[in-house]
Amino acid sequence: MTYVVILLAAAVMLLLAVLMSTILGWANRRFHVELNPLVDKALAILPGANCGACGYVGCEEYAEAVAEGKAPPNLCPVGGESVSRQLAELLGVELDETFPFRPIVHCGAHWDDRKKKNPYRGERTCAAANLVSGVQGCTYGCLGFGDCERACDYDAIHVVDGLATVDYDKCVGCAACEKACPRHIISMVPFKAENMPAVLCSNHDFGKDVKAVCAVGCTGCGLCAKLSDIFEVEDKLARIDYDKYDPSRAEEVDKAIKQAQAQFAYSSESVTGQAMWLGFSEIFADHTWAEAYLDNLSAVTVEDVQRVAQTYLRRSNRTVGWYVPNEA
Repeated sequence: MTYVVILLAAAVMLLLAVLMSTILGWANRRFHVELNPLVDKALAILPGANCGACGYVGCEEYAEAVAEGKAPPNLCPVGGESVSRQLAELLGVELDETFPFRPIVHCGAHWDDRKKKNPYRGERTCAAANLVSGVQGCTYGCLGFGDCERACDYDAIHVVDGLATVDYDKCVGCAACEKACPRHIISMVPFKAENMPAVLCSNHDFGKDVKAVCAVGCTGCGLCAKLSDIFEVEDKLARIDYDKYDPSRAEEVDKAIKQAQAQFAYSSESVTGQAMWLGFSEIFADHTWAEAYLDNLSAVTVEDVQRVAQTYLRRSNRTVGWYVPNEA
């Protein structure tokens, strides 16, 4: 009797196993969803940072959008140009010229540049201090409590002398700092060159009011807009149209050359001016330098300007000096 029960139980279990296997096999075929094989390949190319800077929740969602043709292959700031090109090659599409997006802090006021400061004893975060009036005179500028610094996983932004400062050698363009700033003074900008122009102010008040609260704020005078078409003044604050900015524009170099030639010609009209140029030449070369100056100036190209700028106009070459007044 015992053997019969055991055999019967085993038969029932076997029958149930076969039945469930049949049902699962049918369900697998009936409800199977075809996956795009490009998704896994795209996901393998992406860096896996899941920072959301591309506008999608994570790398997997962005990979699906790219594979389905719903997103361009150049939205990953962390991967940069190399990832964009690999994705474009995977999809068989041409990649337009792209530039890495990096943050710019639209405030240039260090601690001593700010006026009407008051002691703040609340929570040491920008989000909390932004809710309190009177922390500093400027209600637009950097608060300097480091919300952006804590949000960055790449140690690429730090508060230096009260001002958020980006370390572009470490920055990958994840935009975490932009999202963390409660005053929204950090924006992501296409870096078309190593050194980019920027308006380091966010104050929309009248010039007189700006000067009352900050020593380095933009007064909205509009002089920059008169000098270059990339600037415009909007709501009493200068801004840059980065779509217009082209670091390789030959006309800008031609304009600078003509101005330098005119300055040289004007200053050489007098004997004193000629003597000055000859003495200047002897300091670092010889008298032939001044004689060949105009010809050498005419030979300057856009590539020469870019090469010199990239070689010498680097942050590591900066020498910063501070004027400290003597006590009376």
